[in-house]
Amino acid sequence: MSAPLNALLDVRGLRVAFGGQAVVHGIDFSIQAGEKLALVGESGSGKTVSALSLLRLVHNAEVSGTALLQGRDLLKMSEHQLRGVRGDDVAIIFQEPMSALNPLYTVGDQIGEVLQLKKGLSQAQARAATVELLASTGIPEPARRAGAFPHQLSGGQRQRAMIAMALASQPKLLLADEPTTALDVSLRGQILDLLSDLQRQHGMAVLLITHDLNLVRRFADRVAVMERGHLVEQGTVTDVFAAPSHPYTRKLLASKPERHLVEAPGSADAAVPVLQARALRVSYPVPLPGLKGWFRKGEYVAVQGADMDLPPGQTLGVIGESGSGKSTLALAALGLLPHQGQLSVTGTDWRQAAQNGSARALRQRIQVVFQDPFSSLSPRMTVEQIVGEGLLVHEPGLAVPQRRERVVAALADVGLIQDPAQGGDWLQRYPHEFSGGQRQRLAIARALIVGPQVLVLDEPTSALDVTVQKQVLALLQRLQRERGLSYLLITHDVDVIRAMAHTVLVMKDGQVLEHGPVDQVLLSPAHPYTRTLVQAAA
Repeated sequence: MSAPLNALLDVRGLRVAFGGQAVVHGIDFSIQAGEKLALVGESGSGKTVSALSLLRLVHNAEVSGTALLQGRDLLKMSEHQLRGVRGDDVAIIFQEPMSALNPLYTVGDQIGEVLQLKKGLSQAQARAATVELLASTGIPEPARRAGAFPHQLSGGQRQRAMIAMALASQPKLLLADEPTTALDVSLRGQILDLLSDLQRQHGMAVLLITHDLNLVRRFADRVAVMERGHLVEQGTVTDVFAAPSHPYTRKLLASKPERHLVEAPGSADAAVPVLQARALRVSYPVPLPGLKGWFRKGEYVAVQGADMDLPPGQTLGVIGESGSGKSTLALAALGLLPHQGQLSVTGTDWRQAAQNGSARALRQRIQVVFQDPFSSLSPRMTVEQIVGEGLLVHEPGLAVPQRRERVVAALADVGLIQDPAQGGDWLQRYPHEFSGGQRQRLAIARALIVGPQVLVLDEPTSALDVTVQKQVLALLQRLQRERGLSYLLITHDVDVIRAMAHTVLVMKDGQVLEHGPVDQVLLSPAHPYTRTLVQAAA
């Protein structure tokens, strides 16, 4: 393949290995000035390590090949020469701004440091330029936000600050590594639009690293698809999405969640809800400024006057942006937060259960699957200990062989093992020995082993790749059909709601704005905010 004329970056035969074991196998790609190229693939495909290896930012990586940036080979530069390229010619936006930003310095100080080191500005000049950069990214009150620490900003504001820092030296190429993964669907759209506007204004090229095909369709000019360290297909977004030539590309494009549910009965009568709330209110104490804070606390209302009904064997989807109150609603449903109003599980009110000593029995009826399976599973416990922990609490009379038999059966139920008779090999493994999808199946098995009637699913697939997400959702649908489980599904992903939910509840700023059957709400939304969410996911 001959090198394209006037390419800003031309990569040929890029190979990355660790300890002699290759993880990227001689890939070729190029980016023109002002072009937007998306590097797409699942976790472990090699897309991030390929991009970061260009600037030799991957520890202990053995990198070979050529990477010509306007004729200069990045892979043959000394460390001193690369320091002049990093930030000046090539800048990076990392996936998680909270971990990429220094928590001990204000956002303004961190951006100003780049301007002083790279542009030679004085402290006063850097401060003024920092405010201008923040303003260009659309952050409200940029002068005040410049004095804020990262934890004092929202997720979208932190990502905008990262973009401002990356643009400080006016780079020719921007590497954007999953820049919207941690953001809500509407914020994702805002950040993409911002990047597109800034890219046009500055004439930058952008290398977008992502597994989100909706982002690629909306943002990129060309796409390059990676599988297990090989670049299997590349071309314009229009051509690749319309007629993918490689089976792996076709598999990615076909990984949209599918709806395979037992549909809700049409009549409105029916069974007593397994989860019900009326006028639910959840608030937190907050400090008051000045002397008033010495004597009393203020109040932040996270959920205000929410009503909900979850019938047996159905899924109630709760959708909204971060800060809308949906996770607080889920924690209250689990009996983990004090609340006002009525909140009952299988007909028993949480406060009544606490008074008569039946809260533990009630907890057996409602279990939870958290967003990130890696952080929700103890790294010090084996599979047998993790999955069987609930039995120690709720069925303490079980003998060890009986408990082990139940654990193996639960692993078989979630598809981790095919033959329960061969399950012993899995029991002594630890969470780090499993993939993300396998860890989420472990989390589901842990929740199911005590025989609940309700599962609270808190963003159960947002940390997973599209193909793994589809598999986990199919598993949850199968379990619901077979066991008659009811799900309270918390998510900001409209596609997941469309595939999983029977009814949907839309939240913003702690209030329920709209609720009803999923088709009615998503196809004909009555509230402007719901329309915004649906349009942002299109």
